[in-house]
Amino acid sequence: MSQSLFEKVWESHAVNTLSNGQTQLLIGTHLIHEVTSPQAFGMLRDLGLKVKYPERTFATVDHIVPTKSQIEPFEDGLAQDMITALRDNCKEFGVKFFDIGSGGQGIVHVVGPEQGITQPGTTIACGDSHTATHGAFGAIAFGIGTTQIRDVLATQTMALSKLKVRRINVDGELPPGVYAKDVVLHIIKLLGAKGGIGYAYEYGGSLFDHFSMEERMTVCNMSIEGGARCGYVNPDEKTFAYLKDRPYSPKGADWDAAVEKWTALASDEGCHYDDVVNINAADIAPSVTWGISPDHGIFVTENIPSPDDQPDEEGRKSIEEALEYMKFEANTPIAGKAVDVCFIGSCTNGRLSDFRETAKFLKGRKVANGVTAIAVPGSEIVDHLCRQEGIHEIFEAAGFEWRGAGCSMCLAMNPDKLIGDQLCASSSNRNFKGRQGSPIGRTILMSPVMVAAAAITGVVSDARDVFDVKSEAAA
Repeated sequence: MSQSLFEKVWESHAVNTLSNGQTQLLIGTHLIHEVTSPQAFGMLRDLGLKVKYPERTFATVDHIVPTKSQIEPFEDGLAQDMITALRDNCKEFGVKFFDIGSGGQGIVHVVGPEQGITQPGTTIACGDSHTATHGAFGAIAFGIGTTQIRDVLATQTMALSKLKVRRINVDGELPPGVYAKDVVLHIIKLLGAKGGIGYAYEYGGSLFDHFSMEERMTVCNMSIEGGARCGYVNPDEKTFAYLKDRPYSPKGADWDAAVEKWTALASDEGCHYDDVVNINAADIAPSVTWGISPDHGIFVTENIPSPDDQPDEEGRKSIEEALEYMKFEANTPIAGKAVDVCFIGSCTNGRLSDFRETAKFLKGRKVANGVTAIAVPGSEIVDHLCRQEGIHEIFEAAGFEWRGAGCSMCLAMNPDKLIGDQLCASSSNRNFKGRQGSPIGRTILMSPVMVAAAAITGVVSDARDVFDVKSEAAA
């Protein structure tokens, strides 16, 4: 019987069916960081337990790390306590830790793939909601809570209910100036922030065949913003080429055997999907959010919606709340809204290709007066590669601050925060109220190139016009 990749991976990792109908699932790889793991390690000590398979757990520090200066002790005492606790826990329990200054530290969802830890056909868990990122490699990857982290540390298993699978096909070519971030914002807008509840999203179609691994990671990363528990792309030659010779990838004859196994994991032709969505890539334009949920999205050429256009009371109230918080008026263009801060980074868009693509357009330009612009590589490796190519110099010459690796302004757990009601053009993944540090701070999600356009003009702008993207693409 033909099966989807999700079914193949689920069945191969199922240990037992529990009395409540859930599956006890083996977790092939466990990723941890400093925020959600200390309590879990404490629970192990209280129970007198060890980490069951320490070689399957990998740690890094990302959320609380200051990016302007990483000299210790950190100014934030709690942040220092967290990194110290993670170091101590990893040493005590024998867990590999990618520490600051090791050359491998960074955001957990950047570190896993670049180290070759993330591999097709495995199950991956991490105490972070954006663990779906790793699905770009044909893995089934879940974000989990602290008690589940304890369970995985102690038993290498956890209890989960089996998901339905929705296949999302995006076919055709994207117009110039449209990126993977625009694709996922468009998908979330179409299906809703709750549309994926109970589902795993399988992304496919000719566009995903064409996408690089880093573009696939961007889309899978935001699956959770559409309500899905995980998102994945079937592994192919691009997957294997990316993983080859990575530190934790198989070597020699083991590599050949792994590729053969990984190839067979792809969803079989004619397999069952619980739902199928078809999207034409040519219909997608540069996308931005205007409100307080990732599904509050529009094309940059469109107007902010009105509550009067909504058919139900819930929809009207949602838009009214968002307009009030964002201090926007209905039926007005999103383009032209003045920005205070521009942030490029995060586990969504903090990889080499993001900075490389943006640098093409930033070269020779200057950030607008009054705009604070920061660029934060997703890992020490990304930082190193950008420096090798002189990318950081282009950003700095344009007026961006080039920071150390970390989660930075994606969330309010380090010194990089909005002040007051500042409006931030951000390449990150969430625009919730207070997400970027200020309880009244405002966030507009967009692609890195769109963030650069906002930084140069000082307002939300169509990067295709600011940078003459069509001419660049033709060249």
